[in-house]
Amino acid sequence: PYELSFSKSGNKIIALCTCPAALNGQHCKHRLGIFRGRRNGIVSGNEDQVALVQSWLPGTDIELLLNQLAEAEYAFERAKNNLGTLKKRLARAMYAGEVT
Repeated sequence: PYELSFSKSGNKIIALCTCPAALNGQHCKHRLGIFRGRRNGIVSGNEDQVALVQSWLPGTDIELLLNQLAEAEYAFERAKNNLGTLKKRLARAMYAGEVT
């Protein structure tokens, strides 16, 4: 298991994780999961602290960026679904074109 730690000073939140992604300065699913309220996978017995960390978010840059990320993920899923639909329509059009 990876170790995560969260601290707050004023309006600044520090979130650390020992996973390879976080250690390489990238976002990691572990910190993101805690910020989104996910408790699954916690083995340290401090699941109750997830709500505390979430209570720190309002008004922070992290909250703003999490909201922007959620919007981008939603738009991405919609675009993927649209792309799949268009590919199916194109395939049907090409098949129908070959038949006639």
